[in-house]
Amino acid sequence: MSTERIHSYYNATANSTARYPKLDGEVRVDVAVIGGGFTGLATALELAEQGKRVALVEAHRIGWGQSGRNGGQVTGSLSGDGAILRQLTRRAGREVAEDFIWNLRWRGQDIIRQRIAKYGIECDLKFGHFHAAYKPGDMHAMCATYEELVRRDMGDMVELVEARDMGRFLATPLYHGGIYNQRNLHLHPLNLCLGEARALASLGGLIFEQSPVLEIIHSATPSLRLEGGRIVADQILLAGDVSHKLERRRLGGMIFPAAGGIVATAPLGELARQINPQDVAVYDSRFVLDYYRTTADGRLLFGGGANYSGQASRDIAAELRPCIERTFPQLRGVAIDYQWSCDMGIVINRIPQLGKLAHNVWYAQGYSGHGLATSHIVGEVMAKAIAGTMDQFDVFQRFSHVRAPVGDWLGRHMLALGMWYFLMLERLR
Repeated sequence: MSTERIHSYYNATANSTARYPKLDGEVRVDVAVIGGGFTGLATALELAEQGKRVALVEAHRIGWGQSGRNGGQVTGSLSGDGAILRQLTRRAGREVAEDFIWNLRWRGQDIIRQRIAKYGIECDLKFGHFHAAYKPGDMHAMCATYEELVRRDMGDMVELVEARDMGRFLATPLYHGGIYNQRNLHLHPLNLCLGEARALASLGGLIFEQSPVLEIIHSATPSLRLEGGRIVADQILLAGDVSHKLERRRLGGMIFPAAGGIVATAPLGELARQINPQDVAVYDSRFVLDYYRTTADGRLLFGGGANYSGQASRDIAAELRPCIERTFPQLRGVAIDYQWSCDMGIVINRIPQLGKLAHNVWYAQGYSGHGLATSHIVGEVMAKAIAGTMDQFDVFQRFSHVRAPVGDWLGRHMLALGMWYFLMLERLR
């Protein structure tokens, strides 16, 4: 497996070529973070801002995994919100549970927007998102969501759009209305990743690339063993999501990969404005959905599908072209310049997994396709917990999770079967 980033639109348009050294020797820090994606970077940056001496290690390059490959949408969707609501309601009551979810749901946008402004990160930030009703019956749930947004004082930022008004937003015959949301964001995720790494380095954080961790050594003062040396720390955070193979005795069977495909077309010129006049990011209301947006240079970046077998995909462009042409018949035959896959870390009940492997070794993982906003929320939660403020972490740590007792291979296939079941239900509704 290459330690370099894959050939994608994001890598081709990255605004930094900075490389960080491999670890060589021994380093002593307050906190060591494993994983150079958004969870690791967000947590490390929060800790560095508190004055902690932090070292971040990445087995490949910064943004190599899903943090540098995703759809670039920063939305108020929160994975596992239904399961969170049920479990937290039993413990604390419905009102407390609803308020916890609501405040968490929108925190990611605030963190990302403030961080971009604070550190001058150039990542093609845009505002505006459309949640599209794929079937007429989906508008019932849209109306309920809209009413909740208005009740929560977001009425000036959202609009319930009927089918007859869809042309104001998207030149497609596919949808039956939806919700336009101006609080949600979309951006170039790899450039956000690289900007956060640069901010971390500017605060004295140590970053090591192409430095895979071989072992976490547990002790009163834990350490990381790497090929090139060792990192000794007071606290360690494992933030590798679905990409690492560490601590399998404790973490095996808890999270599984699902490979989603993404393509970017050739630049569309004036056609980009015609098909998406408000320049919104979009995802639809299906269980396995399509999502897309227009890039800064006028391409359609389009993702969809999910392969739960854990196997690498396929001809992604051939699979997604019919979806693009069904959504926008105007783009029939459009050239596709880039195609790549993005491994999402799927949790069976969809609740992000935050916990401790020892009193000084922590982990955070599992955003089930909602990682851009959620990882920044989790980064804030983990940084506070590592620094001693445990209230939000404790809420997450108490959630019950389903662990597949049959190993990762069979667990993936059980998950794939479950996904097939829900897809069949969706097609029948």
